[in-house]
Amino acid sequence: MDLVSSESRSHEWEATVTAVDSLMLDAKQAIMEEHHRRFQSLYQEGRWEEALQQIHVTLSCAADLLNESLQILNEALDGTAPYPSDGSTSSSTTTS
Repeated sequence: MDLVSSESRSHEWEATVTAVDSLMLDAKQAIMEEHHRRFQSLYQEGRWEEALQQIHVTLSCAADLLNESLQILNEALDGTAPYPSDGSTSSSTTTS
């Protein structure tokens, strides 16, 4: 019976992480879209220097969103613990 309740808690935790990951990705996407809209406005107004600065911010947000999405996908496929926040991966594994 303990095994069943332990498995149930494990599935609840996974569902919570998935919901949190989804909310984080949605938030990052909304931020990126807002930066993109700002870039488009600056570009259409002919404010070239500001538009150039804004496209750098927009691309940085897009890269962050893609990296976060890839990290979540890798975790889901591998069933591993989260990667370090700097995006690096560790090749070391522990065995018991």
